[in-house]
Amino acid sequence: MDAPAQSLAPPALGPRGEEGRVFLIPERQQPDCEHLRKRVPRGRKGQDWSCALLAASLVGALGSSFLYGYNLSVVNAPSRYIKTFYNDTWPKRQGRSIDENTLMLLWSLTVSIFAIGGLVGTMVVTLIGKVLGRKYTLLANNAFAILAALLMACSQKAGSFEMLILGRFIMGVDGGIALSALPMYLSEISPKEIRGSLGQVTAIFICIGVFTGQLLGLPEILGQESLWPYLFGVIVVPASIQLVSLPFLPESPRYLLFEKHDQEGARKAFQTFLGKADISQEMAEALAEIRLQRNIRLVSVWELVKQRSARWQIITVVITMACYQLCGLNAIWFYTNNIFSTAGIPTEKIPYITLSTGGIETLAAIFSGLVIERLGRRPLLIGGFGLMTLFFGILTVTLTLQDKAPWIPYLSIVCILSIIASFCSGPGGIPFILTGEFFQQAQRPAAFMIAGTVNWLSNFAVGLLFPYIVEGLRTYCFLVFAAICLLGATYFYFVLPETKNKTYAEISQAFAKRNKENLPGEKAEQDRPNGLASSKLELESPTLDNGVQNKIV
Repeated sequence: MDAPAQSLAPPALGPRGEEGRVFLIPERQQPDCEHLRKRVPRGRKGQDWSCALLAASLVGALGSSFLYGYNLSVVNAPSRYIKTFYNDTWPKRQGRSIDENTLMLLWSLTVSIFAIGGLVGTMVVTLIGKVLGRKYTLLANNAFAILAALLMACSQKAGSFEMLILGRFIMGVDGGIALSALPMYLSEISPKEIRGSLGQVTAIFICIGVFTGQLLGLPEILGQESLWPYLFGVIVVPASIQLVSLPFLPESPRYLLFEKHDQEGARKAFQTFLGKADISQEMAEALAEIRLQRNIRLVSVWELVKQRSARWQIITVVITMACYQLCGLNAIWFYTNNIFSTAGIPTEKIPYITLSTGGIETLAAIFSGLVIERLGRRPLLIGGFGLMTLFFGILTVTLTLQDKAPWIPYLSIVCILSIIASFCSGPGGIPFILTGEFFQQAQRPAAFMIAGTVNWLSNFAVGLLFPYIVEGLRTYCFLVFAAICLLGATYFYFVLPETKNKTYAEISQAFAKRNKENLPGEKAEQDRPNGLASSKLELESPTLDNGVQNKIV
């Protein structure tokens, strides 16, 4: 549909920023509240992927979520060589050989400190993002990746296992920042028609990173005693690619508009990412979101937790992230080699068979990205956890009866691959998308801090408690994970609204009834004669409570 002609009427006064600045909005770009409320189609029904959107998603994910996935799997292949390195280094320091308990402690610390670093990264990302913005936070994060890669790659030659452990911690900080900054960036640069598909790029590159770590860890490549440090040095390559490519792409237009009050910069960023000159509808939707907020001061975590209007969004994000980590996928990785051995696969062939799990992950994540805008977030999330519940139950039966018939272990392998595919088709990526969609601009950094904290604490809890669960329940441990998946699917069925193709304001409205709170836009509409704002009308926001009010004239 052609854009309407430029009005000759004087420009309207938009909402004021926290510093009193007034945005001048051309008449053609004023938010059509009636249109947004009734969902009347306007403009193109579909949305093309522009070159800038593709470049931003691929480059952003390559230097962020790819590295997270890579570091999840890269320690598995060289584990015995790393333990040998600890065995050789300890006597040179202490004059005696290392005992088994100390070796196990050092190895456990090497693996689990990644989650501790991730928690630290989640805590600092809000502060960094407030100063640098979304894009430059991703760029600055590459410094952590490159530093970590150098420490880990040089640890063997330096004879310092502390360098390896410190490098894993710093890499965790990188992952914590990346898994908050990247979904925010992708959520804010994408039009609502493809926001889910673009957001799923985060999960796709996590899976590609896991698969790449498995592939490079093969004995024919870098999985050798003399080459294992280079497995960690590879991290420099994707980090450097992002470092030299991302500066040529714009900052998030919503960040520029809401937090920097740079309307012209936001307009240019929208035009670049959407690949068109007429961005009046997108600007209207963004400015309509401002109308729902009295000011644009970023809220703290504590302020967000206290807000009644965000109560069920926070609960849903917490449950989603907890289920994401506690659903039992780590248990699958623990049992994979044992199940493959029981099925009669030679030990030396198991690393190659394990590649199939990484391949299934990647294909399932790509499938989810292709269908998420057709099926929606809700069916994929509920369906994914529901199927995991089913296959966990079948896997418990097959593992219990695996000695009864020679074909039963192969059925266990099918169950493992099915669980991985079910996870990656929905639960593996949608939690990050929902965190970006549930909250308004001023709330989003705090929301990602909450989500990231739950994510990394759950990750650490699984690493700490899982060995005891396995030791106590053996194959029946999968019933625990089946119960978690079932509870998650049930909660999402009754609580989670569909967010597909909705603006941020409409998503907030979907939660308003459950939160027992009217959105400020509703109250304003009720007080407005004929939909026009009174010159003395003040928006009363349930989202902020700092005594500063904005007026719409």
